[in-house]
Amino acid sequence: MRLFAGGASASKTGLRLYSAAAVLLLLSQAVLALPSRSIADSVLSRFLRYVVIDTQSQPDAETTPSTAKQLDLSRLLVWELRDLGVTEVVLDEYGYVYASIPSNLPASHPARTAVPAVGLIAHVDTSPDVTGTNVKPQVITAYPGGDIVLPGNPAKPLRAAENPKLRPLVGTTIVTTDGTTLLGADDKAGCAIIMTAVERLMKDPSFLHGDVKICFTPDEEVDAGTRHFDLKRFGAQFAYTIDGGTTGELNKETFSANSCVVTVTGRDTHPGDAKGVMVNAMRVAAEIVSRLPKDLAPETTDGYQPFVHPHEMTGDVGEARIRMLFRHFQTERLDSLKRTVELAVQQVRTMYPKAVITVDVKKSYRNMADKIAEDPRVANYLFEGARRAGANPYWAPVRGGTDGSDLTEAGLPTPNVFTGGENAHSIHEWVSVQGMERSVQTVLETLRVWVDSVH
Repeated sequence: MRLFAGGASASKTGLRLYSAAAVLLLLSQAVLALPSRSIADSVLSRFLRYVVIDTQSQPDAETTPSTAKQLDLSRLLVWELRDLGVTEVVLDEYGYVYASIPSNLPASHPARTAVPAVGLIAHVDTSPDVTGTNVKPQVITAYPGGDIVLPGNPAKPLRAAENPKLRPLVGTTIVTTDGTTLLGADDKAGCAIIMTAVERLMKDPSFLHGDVKICFTPDEEVDAGTRHFDLKRFGAQFAYTIDGGTTGELNKETFSANSCVVTVTGRDTHPGDAKGVMVNAMRVAAEIVSRLPKDLAPETTDGYQPFVHPHEMTGDVGEARIRMLFRHFQTERLDSLKRTVELAVQQVRTMYPKAVITVDVKKSYRNMADKIAEDPRVANYLFEGARRAGANPYWAPVRGGTDGSDLTEAGLPTPNVFTGGENAHSIHEWVSVQGMERSVQTVLETLRVWVDSVH
């Protein structure tokens, strides 16, 4: 598949590396796809436009969005939606893009008044973990198999042995980074998938659908994606986040999550006169971490197993803080993880009786499984849509959370859909164009299932 005439070099394997300038040249060309253009071509061209826009979010920011640069992509999406003919489009003061596509069902159709409004959601921001500045997507149009050299960082190739999901994709199109940044498939692939589905809805009046609601959110990567989500303005009764990974994987259950901060207050003094006086808060904090069970860590668990994850430790002799994540699929058992930490703290208190140690736990998000089970249509119709799309769907638990976790708890049942992306938040991030194509087809077929379900 040859995409552009210039701005890239090619080898016999079909590898092309695109600079930001080359990709943004697309904006001076026709943004809208021709009716005959394939889903794969459309979703890829959109994806390449989006990933070169730096939208990295920032934790602990006091504003929404946390970074103004996220609005660069949000404004582009608004422009593209309007150019496609979508008239109900709003970019609000918090950086959320809302759009609505009215039902095109004939008045005589039995589903005209019965089919609910269905929403599609993706987030524009990328992770703070790895830079999103000057992303250079590498497009391999006929993946030959084996390791993939990342031209900006050849010492760290994408190794086939570490990425077994590459094996069945030989001969297909894959997009990677150049090895110096993340790619941004999480979740610009989701943005491209939704926009490609919107393109189909707007250009093909024969495709019958109910009301479709669209939202592109900021700050999902810093746990603030639903902070200002306006459910009333959105207007959907059921929704789907397009923010998953492996092609075919669907998610209707996530971890339940709490955050924990352990604060240690010690006593600082001159180290030359410290004997019997100094209480080194950092040493105390290290003792606490060392007593957490090794078999209750992210690196030793998988599937439905819970974990306690100390992910940040800061401070000095006088005061130190440990930030932890508690994750469990059974919400009622999150307290058992707190007790695990409190036991470690109690053991260390006996060693350092002069230290003051506090444990502060706050709610993060909750498993969506129970509320989705209350009306299983949202999950069942998604599975059927993915089956019709040829995605070979299967359900898998998310060892994390999505915006759908919070939205489901707030009353909007929102399972998660695959994008074909892998290795998120990493210089080794990659996405399958075939996976994005299947996701577009899954979205469209799911909308069709909602209509077909009304008799």
